[in-house]
Amino acid sequence: MKVGVHMSFTVINKQASSLFSLIADGQYRNTSLGLNAWKTLIGSQASLQTVCNKEGFNVVCTDNSSSKARIGIIGNDKYNCTTCDSRIEFGTGGYDDDSNTCGNEATFAPDNGHEHI
Repeated sequence: MKVGVHMSFTVINKQASSLFSLIADGQYRNTSLGLNAWKTLIGSQASLQTVCNKEGFNVVCTDNSSSKARIGIIGNDKYNCTTCDSRIEFGTGGYDDDSNTCGNEATFAPDNGHEHI
């Protein structure tokens, strides 16, 4: 991921025949990188809600208008992942800015302030 002049990479260990096979069917597949590993991809500006986090491939909240990600982590400020308002991701959309498809969106009490990266 490239943010300004900052470029970061991470390895996601997941058994599959291809990346396409992980995302094409739309089924959620979890990963266990953790919040800090995802935030490292963005850098010191990264921000995410931390009460409820869900990460992996085809990550969605119960409310379809909330944050979603083909690959990434989504967060909520409540003890459920129903209405997620933050994300660090690749191939995403949802609340707050549906046009931001790669990067970081964070609103409603994220840990490092509101972000639109």
